[in-house]
Amino acid sequence: MAEVSFYILPSESAQERYEFACKLIEKAYRSGCFCYVLTDNAEQSQKIDDLLWTFRAGSFIPHQIYTGELPNIEKVILIGSLNAPENWQKTVINLSSYCPEEFDKIERILEILDNSEATKELGRNRYRQYQQSGVNITTHKIGH
Repeated sequence: MAEVSFYILPSESAQERYEFACKLIEKAYRSGCFCYVLTDNAEQSQKIDDLLWTFRAGSFIPHQIYTGELPNIEKVILIGSLNAPENWQKTVINLSSYCPEEFDKIERILEILDNSEATKELGRNRYRQYQQSGVNITTHKIGH
């Protein structure tokens, strides 16, 4: 069963939300975890892809946008709006506005919310959905 962690940021900035996501992606990568970053659409996927190249000087995280075709190597971070492929279901960083499909197959889901009303409302809906499924949920308030 999935374990879900919500990270609640003090800022209403989507950019800060994406930068925090990059820090979590980097932390996962450095610990040997090749996560999947779930987005709402191709534009959001591209923003994360671009930011992973620039968010920290000297940082290199192998990553690519997932469009349904598996990469040639498994040791890569995938970013996309499709369901996480099988070998990337261990950890999913959810930047989308919905719960990942078949989230019972995912070991760990990281939800990152900024402090804007729209993001918080969508986050509350996902929280309820996870709660109703009986998954273990933890919440981390960042910088509060």
